[in-house]
Amino acid sequence: MLAATEILDRAGVENAKRDAGLILAHVFKDDIGILYREPDRCLSATEKAEFDALVARRASREPLSHLTGHREFWSLDFLVTSDVLDPRPDSETLIEAVLKMRAQGFQPQRILDLGTGSGCLLLALLSEFPDASGIGTDASEPALAVARRNAERLQLANQAGFRLGNWGEGVTERFDLVISNPPYIPSADKSMLQPEVSEFEPHSALFGGEDGLDCYREILAQIHILLQPGGLLVLEVGIEQAPLVGELVVNAGFVAPEYHKDIAGIERCVMARLGK
Repeated sequence: MLAATEILDRAGVENAKRDAGLILAHVFKDDIGILYREPDRCLSATEKAEFDALVARRASREPLSHLTGHREFWSLDFLVTSDVLDPRPDSETLIEAVLKMRAQGFQPQRILDLGTGSGCLLLALLSEFPDASGIGTDASEPALAVARRNAERLQLANQAGFRLGNWGEGVTERFDLVISNPPYIPSADKSMLQPEVSEFEPHSALFGGEDGLDCYREILAQIHILLQPGGLLVLEVGIEQAPLVGELVVNAGFVAPEYHKDIAGIERCVMARLGK
């Protein structure tokens, strides 16, 4: 594994040792603990070939989740492909924000996830609100296929439905909670992204126009036919976008938006109730 770590380190992969270990555990078809339980275990010739191929792919900066096909989010195991964004810890900020409202008595019965991708936001919420049900929309049918598989694997398919459409297009009911992690990277910032993102993740899920705010404008233009009066809107935002999105939210008729920080101290979530 030392040689693999050196290869990944030279390629500029952060946490090269960790990634080499996770790749090795994946080849062993086990969790990372296998490296400690069986420190002297050797690779077979077939396993060695698979390991070397996966290390080469990671050295090309292909995301680890694309190699293993999995990514943990909110302590749930999600399938991931190149058709969806890699679920990130930053997005767990949105789930935490909703649960803070639960402590104040908020109990959504119907949840709408706009641009659901892997389904991570909707399914994480449904795991926390077992009496709720919801819909995830996405403009990508391949992304919806991933979300449906995740719902089935997590035994949440009876609570979750998925439909093809641009944001709330074609949705006729109103929901207690609307949540979304829309594309928010300004078009000009593509060159600043890590290769794992710019070269391997779907651009339609990344870039939000010249200022990065186009998708928020589209969502807020539809929100009054999607959200119940007094309902809760929860949006993920990029670095330094929170006050800008907050202004858009207020102009759309919401009351006193709240801002929630991610684990890095960045304002990552804008949350507000729709005025009654």
